[in-house]
Amino acid sequence: MKKKSLLFIVLLIFIKINAQNNIYQPTWESLDTRPTPAWFKNAKFGIFIHWGIYSVPMWSPKGTYEEWYKYWLDNKKLMGNGEFTGTEIYDYHTKMYGEDFNYADFAAKFKAHDYDANAWAKLFEKSGAKYVVLTTKHHDGYALWPSMEASRDYGRPWNSMEIGPKRDLVGEYTTALRKTDIKVGFYISCREWGSPLYCPELLNIYVSRHFIPQVKDLVNRYEPDILWSDGPDNYSDSIWQTKKLFQWLYSESPVKNKIVLNDRWAKFTDGKKHGDYYTREYSNRNMPEDKPWEECRGMGFSFSYNQNEDIEDYSSPQGLILTLVNIVSKGGNLLLGIGPNGNGKIPPIMQERLLQMGEWLKVNGEAIYDTYKWKQSEQWSEGDRNWKDKGKHYVGGNSILKQTVDPDPGFAVKEAFFTAKNNAVYAILPKFPENQVILKDIRTSSKTKITLLGYDKTLKWKQNGNNIVIEIPTIPYSKVPCQYAWTLKLEYVE
Repeated sequence: MKKKSLLFIVLLIFIKINAQNNIYQPTWESLDTRPTPAWFKNAKFGIFIHWGIYSVPMWSPKGTYEEWYKYWLDNKKLMGNGEFTGTEIYDYHTKMYGEDFNYADFAAKFKAHDYDANAWAKLFEKSGAKYVVLTTKHHDGYALWPSMEASRDYGRPWNSMEIGPKRDLVGEYTTALRKTDIKVGFYISCREWGSPLYCPELLNIYVSRHFIPQVKDLVNRYEPDILWSDGPDNYSDSIWQTKKLFQWLYSESPVKNKIVLNDRWAKFTDGKKHGDYYTREYSNRNMPEDKPWEECRGMGFSFSYNQNEDIEDYSSPQGLILTLVNIVSKGGNLLLGIGPNGNGKIPPIMQERLLQMGEWLKVNGEAIYDTYKWKQSEQWSEGDRNWKDKGKHYVGGNSILKQTVDPDPGFAVKEAFFTAKNNAVYAILPKFPENQVILKDIRTSSKTKITLLGYDKTLKWKQNGNNIVIEIPTIPYSKVPCQYAWTLKLEYVE
């Protein structure tokens, strides 16, 4: 027993020393010791870009993912918020393009004429986003960079340098973002619906000859800050060679000291999640707190642009801002999806939403960036807290309004969201207060100071039992610091 204990201690010391020197072994015991780069948890707000040849048709039934156009077309089935026959995409496609027009034919029509990566980068700066993730390759396998593996294994031109734009779209995106302080992220799909190698019998060849070389090509060419994998299906981490790939990324690659990986690289055989952070999608489920986490969602119900969606299908600016606040108060990040059209133009409504978020963050970013979860994430009113979104699969972006400013009869609302940083607690209010605000279960001190972000005067307050009562002055409309949500900064409170 003593020998076994001694060996165990030696092993732990060995793992710790290797981790400190950025040398990791291809085991989860070793790889999981690698700390997540701090910038990610502090960033709070990112942008998710779904763009590819599916951006040419730009159509799917409301409540579905348009970027799954090929899958819906080939399989005559649909999933999403709504009731579907399953043939909606097939019927639309044959009517618009004819029965002989294949999905692969969209590649030649994917021209990206209006794509200006520098204009994108300027918009993203104005939005207040700290990182951006671009779909370098979605489930259809088409690559937005000169991927040799894509064209070779499909037996036809299947990357943006050889067909369609005849440009390195990923390279232009990376160069433009590197001129800013925004972190560069790449999405890459594990699965490929149309690959002749993506089948159980050939999957080992697909992984070794296609997928892993593509990942390494992206990393060696462009040195991203984030790799966002997706679609591993039910194949295990041994099939995907995940531990070996993580070891290379963490120990040998040119991004070993900065790369951040999500948790969608395999169906992990030990039943756990591995990677630098956890993800959820159009959801409000509780997340583990042992690692950073992120929610991804589109502005509507599709990540890529769906021209079939109308204004009521889009989240309002207040809905998006309160969604961000709700997530950050629980310690998470929001990765907000946008979808350029086939020519590379970001739709004006998406531009407007990003700019509206940026204007709000100019005033309130102090309460968002670099913050952490406080002892309580929210303050509820009286009433039933169990309101549920009626979406079949995806929680809508405006559902937060039902829990804040527009409740159904009998249901409670979240009166305030809390974040914290250094010696300050931030109370973010969905409604602009009249006369006074009561914040519950907060104790002040002799050094307590309370202000409204964007307003240059200190506010008066008093302790009333376990609560703080804060007086709100009458502020002329022209002096109200922002729209949609307002932040009280409470210094030196408990």
